[in-house]
Amino acid sequence: MTARVLIVTTSHGVMNDGTLTGLWAEELATPYYALRDAGFGATLASIGGGPIPFDPLGVKAADPLPRSVERLLADRAAMQLVQITPGVDEIDPAGFAAIYLPGGHGALWDMPGSAALAARLSWFDAAGRPIAASCHGPAGLLGATRRDGQPLVANRRLCAFTRAEEDRVGRAGAVPFLLEDRLRSQGAQFSAGAHFQPHAIRDGNLITAQNPASSEKLSALLLQALTETAKAQAAA
Repeated sequence: MTARVLIVTTSHGVMNDGTLTGLWAEELATPYYALRDAGFGATLASIGGGPIPFDPLGVKAADPLPRSVERLLADRAAMQLVQITPGVDEIDPAGFAAIYLPGGHGALWDMPGSAALAARLSWFDAAGRPIAASCHGPAGLLGATRRDGQPLVANRRLCAFTRAEEDRVGRAGAVPFLLEDRLRSQGAQFSAGAHFQPHAIRDGNLITAQNPASSEKLSALLLQALTETAKAQAAA
């Protein structure tokens, strides 16, 4: 049976100032095809279910677009799945080898308060299965706890979209909170790389990436963790 990864995205599409937002396409596309090309299955879900909102800047502004985004937009089957995602509350985590939370600013609104997402993240952590999150995706980690009741991120090395990067893209006043500050407040050992440059970290079963440019690095770390988990299960 092909091992599958659960990918959970935001369902939120508008910032406080009315700017359209949502999922950042590269952070879905690059890991999605890295997993598929390596022989893993990938199931798309979202916080609220239904169509996934894409941040318009992630599918129109770049020239040229990342190859993975071009591939996604041309993939009719994948784009159909994007329109009919199940809600995360409908998903049984036991059927998946790992979970991945791509970013986009929309994640700041609906991921931290999702009890269904928090429960599934806590399940993956207790099971020792890989948890990955990119850019604003680590916002989803904020609601999850470990078996001892501590925040899932407490005393763990991770990265995410930084306070400085938020300032530089001019969104600091349009978001509900600054992700770096909130992660630090829960005891995370936050690691900030160069602005908008690739930076990804693996701390045990937790894999995080700082920004869209880090998507390939995150994909490689996730594949490494999945391979190690599969070998450990085979040897048990």
